Amino acid sequence: MNKDDPSLLKDRSFWGIAITQFLGAFNDNLYKQLMLLMAIPGVGALIQGDRQGWATTAFSLPFVLLSSIAGYLSDRYSKSKIVVLCKIAEIGITLLAVLAFMMYGRVGDWGTWSVLVLMGIHSTFFGPAKYGILPELFAHKDLPRANGLILMSTFLAIILGVVLAGGIKDALVVINADGSQDFSRLWIGSLACTVVALIGTFTSFMIRKTKPAQPQAVFQASDAIASEPIRVLLGRDRPLLLAIIVSSLFWLVGGLVMPVVNRLGKSQLELQSDMKTSILTGGLAIGIILGAVSANLVLKRLRPDRQVNLGVCIMLLAMGLLSLWKPGGGLVLGYYGALSALIVMGIGAAVFVIPLQVFLQERPPAELKGRLIGTMNFANFTGILLAGPIYQLFVSIADSRGWPVCSVFAMMAALLVPILLFYRLPHSQGSTATTH
Repeated sequence: MNKDDPSLLKDRSFWGIAITQFLGAFNDNLYKQLMLLMAIPGVGALIQGDRQGWATTAFSLPFVLLSSIAGYLSDRYSKSKIVVLCKIAEIGITLLAVLAFMMYGRVGDWGTWSVLVLMGIHSTFFGPAKYGILPELFAHKDLPRANGLILMSTFLAIILGVVLAGGIKDALVVINADGSQDFSRLWIGSLACTVVALIGTFTSFMIRKTKPAQPQAVFQASDAIASEPIRVLLGRDRPLLLAIIVSSLFWLVGGLVMPVVNRLGKSQLELQSDMKTSILTGGLAIGIILGAVSANLVLKRLRPDRQVNLGVCIMLLAMGLLSLWKPGGGLVLGYYGALSALIVMGIGAAVFVIPLQVFLQERPPAELKGRLIGTMNFANFTGILLAGPIYQLFVSIADSRGWPVCSVFAMMAALLVPILLFYRLPHSQGSTATTH
């Protein structure tokens, strides 16, 4: 980016990437939340019928298997071109979702879960391009603000997608005489996702074209997890390696939150409305928006390492409050108290993750940014992939001990304590490693 480029908010490319990312996140989270809500047994049912952990695993698996390839492609080819191609693919995937719901009576979960995997594949290839393109489009001084604003818009999309998923399920799912649910009418919601994908494809053309960062790059089978230049870089740059590990642990905890909150609403709070349950998850996203504003405006005078520590402390406080229950299993905070605590948790999450994300974007040399983000995605979604079976394990522990599902928040908090005690984000953002 040169000195003659427009300021961030006047930059057509900023609005292009922000809106495109917003619409993509909306579709991802609407569909994923529908799958999670469909995977929860009825109010008061046994925990063994809860398949949310496996739905989370199905969505996350492509990131683990394909992130390195996606990172390589985002360096080998123009990131702006990859963004456009991903949005075109999203149109086809949402049309398949329409078909999967229309044929639900014949193919059941096989169709809808296959689409969930396809959405995971789509997001795997979209991720390195959409995040790696930011340093190519915007000046260094604008990156924290760009990240904060895009993070805010992303989590606004999550709020709308998650809450609307609950409303769509309430409105369109038919309860049969035997108590089973008929999901076939959910094709109407999937058709709306197709319209959103079409709009997102149009806005992707607003992003100015970028050149390939490393057009001569060659992919080898040994690069499936991390390419040789990335392995060399991480071997030399310990702070970068630690940041990726911490990011992975953060997203492991993040992957646990949504199914735990869904189960909290349906099982412990005994909410009949899927929309009210989804609003709880939306509360977390509201907090992340507020935290992004705080990190950008109020906390910018704090060193990044102090922001990270503050964010973890806020998250631990909220998780501790959410883990408390009365004799008999009632949540101490109640519905609105839980919603407030989830907002606070979201604030802490944003204060924690924004400086970490900026560090991971800026630290690697320019020619490796896409592949480093692909490796970061691999690590993050390895965390989210593990969140699936860990969720099933944690709720089984709670069930075997006679604890309500809110006790899982205490188990999640224990995973974050090592970050608070042992991790410090470096002050310097620039790379100290070179590659050859």
